[in-house]
Amino acid sequence: MDPEVSARSPVMVDVARMAGVSHQTVSRVLNDHPNVRPATREKVLAAIEQLGYRRNRTARALVTRRTNTLGVVAFDTTLYGPASTLFGIEQAAREAGYFVSIVSLKNITRQGIDEALDYLAEQSVDGLIVIAPQRSAVDALAGRPPKMPAVAVEGGEAGELPVVAVDQVEGAKMATRHLLDQGHRTVWHVAGPAEWLEAEGRVRGWQQALEESDAPVPEFIRGDWSPLSGYQAGQELVKRRRDGAAPVVDAVFAGNDQMALGLLRAFGEAGIRVPDDVRVVGFDDIPEAEFFSPPLTTVRQDFAEVGRQSMSMLLAEIDSGPRRSSARRSIVAAELVVRASSAASG
Repeated sequence: MDPEVSARSPVMVDVARMAGVSHQTVSRVLNDHPNVRPATREKVLAAIEQLGYRRNRTARALVTRRTNTLGVVAFDTTLYGPASTLFGIEQAAREAGYFVSIVSLKNITRQGIDEALDYLAEQSVDGLIVIAPQRSAVDALAGRPPKMPAVAVEGGEAGELPVVAVDQVEGAKMATRHLLDQGHRTVWHVAGPAEWLEAEGRVRGWQQALEESDAPVPEFIRGDWSPLSGYQAGQELVKRRRDGAAPVVDAVFAGNDQMALGLLRAFGEAGIRVPDDVRVVGFDDIPEAEFFSPPLTTVRQDFAEVGRQSMSMLLAEIDSGPRRSSARRSIVAAELVVRASSAASG
């Protein structure tokens, strides 16, 4: 190798010189142009490997007007769902050859979202994915940079934006029908926070499943996704059970697995056996769910598929320009995973 090249980072001209071709030919190889002979392509790729050449992203962006970087705005990634969704998007972006610039917000405010969008716009990202599990996040997306291709994940009816979402309603219906099929007259529900679109979808699915089976629809208890709120809801359900609530509390669908964990502790402290006295189903299938006592029946979300579909939809928007008048909605199926917490008694 040329000593001069060894002392600095190799550039395209160095690759061309080693391969014995023009720099235009190197560019065609790098951009996977079809009009390059296989033997020439092999020589160029060998030179790239030997020199350790890496493309200059800034120079490439000036030519293609693309940075190969996507912006992602995420909210409260301490929770399993948003964190897993973000991971699925990152994986899908890497597979598609894109870098990801992430802004994670603990709380959703219009100012915070505007600042995140401004920050990503300044980086000239090619497109934007917003994990929008709350109504306020969806509303704030109207202020995104004009002509910025964007996709909302779990964004409900996000207006003009394309949306990718897990079928929360059908997942909740599967959980509820599973408990009804065990012979219970009805199913009680511990719901997530009112502002969360996933919580709303799960409440709606639970209600629909009960109504379709002509089962009573008890008043649900509102939680905040945390095990503590599930524990407190469990204490309330224990009280209703002991007070002879009608219909009897013997089947509970929790809006997520963490709240189900709190339920299990509250029932255990009260001497109520799961599943012998009360059957419990959660939602999410967190990695710990199968190690709960008893192992938790739950609804699994395919976060990897959410990431793949989000990337596919966003890249289509980038290639054709934002089509705000023809927004699309892609729904990812949920899966019921049956374990001991809802098993048949004795």
